[in-house]
Amino acid sequence: MGDRPDARPVVVTGGAGAIGSVLVRALADDGHDVRVVDNFSSGRREHLPADGGRVTVTPADLRVDAPFAAFRGAESVWHLAANPDIRLGTIEPSTDLEHGTVATFHVLEAARRADVKRVLFSSSSVVYGMPTQFPTPEAYGPLLPESLYGASKLASEGLLSAYAHCYGLRAYVFRFANIIGPQMTHGVIYDFFQKLRRDPTRLEVLGDGRQAKSYLWVDDCVEGMRLAERSAHDLVNVFNLGTADQVSVRSIAERVVAAFGGTARIEYAGGERGWAGDIPRQLLAIDRITALGWAPRRNSSAAVDASIEALRHASG
Repeated sequence: MGDRPDARPVVVTGGAGAIGSVLVRALADDGHDVRVVDNFSSGRREHLPADGGRVTVTPADLRVDAPFAAFRGAESVWHLAANPDIRLGTIEPSTDLEHGTVATFHVLEAARRADVKRVLFSSSSVVYGMPTQFPTPEAYGPLLPESLYGASKLASEGLLSAYAHCYGLRAYVFRFANIIGPQMTHGVIYDFFQKLRRDPTRLEVLGDGRQAKSYLWVDDCVEGMRLAERSAHDLVNVFNLGTADQVSVRSIAERVVAAFGGTARIEYAGGERGWAGDIPRQLLAIDRITALGWAPRRNSSAAVDASIEALRHASG
């Protein structure tokens, strides 16, 4: 922590988001000058340090191009910018292509032209589609995503691998479980809070509530990514990041209702999935990242409780 005179600038796309802003602060605290590239479609300026310090911000739309000046002289690019809402891609099919695959191409081109040595990418567990093996390891296949969001993430993974092999940059792919924390602006917990603010008497739950997934606290996620960057040195490095346990949507709904006083009626829409493309069960094998010495400080249940408390506190 603190000043590192040998630390070169780093780029964080999506650096004002719920994950990116935590990463930005960690990198800045470690002595890096951090160049945030964000269009603020879901990220928020207030997530970034108020005094600037080592952090500079370049507003940019990566669907159009990546700002080359922000990449010049950087030692690494952390590419976290993306559409954060899986359901939105089903409603507007071009969303994930543009905000995901096309944006990733522009980021990789800027990194190649600037001779950046490492690109680190936030992928997702949804690239596995509906796996039949649990916990699901990184080597599982074939990868058959069932959402346009998942397809975009998988296509972006392919671009990273190709750029690594063609141009020699080192690529890191992180397949996330559900990442949660105090600055979330989407996801099941956030959605439940929004619904109860609108109508505190009832909570509609998409699906039958039996969907079960793992939830990773954002600080644990950032620590895992940074450890992998320091410790893994293959040309292409792929890691799952998650926890060893799951929490059901039913349990989350009950906990959020309790945070609102416990009087709201929970109503289930029914069906195995919450929406088209939803993956009802997710549990990642994390042996590869734990072999490097990483372990989440919070399991899924504790991360859910901490997120609920953070949102409850923020709402007053």
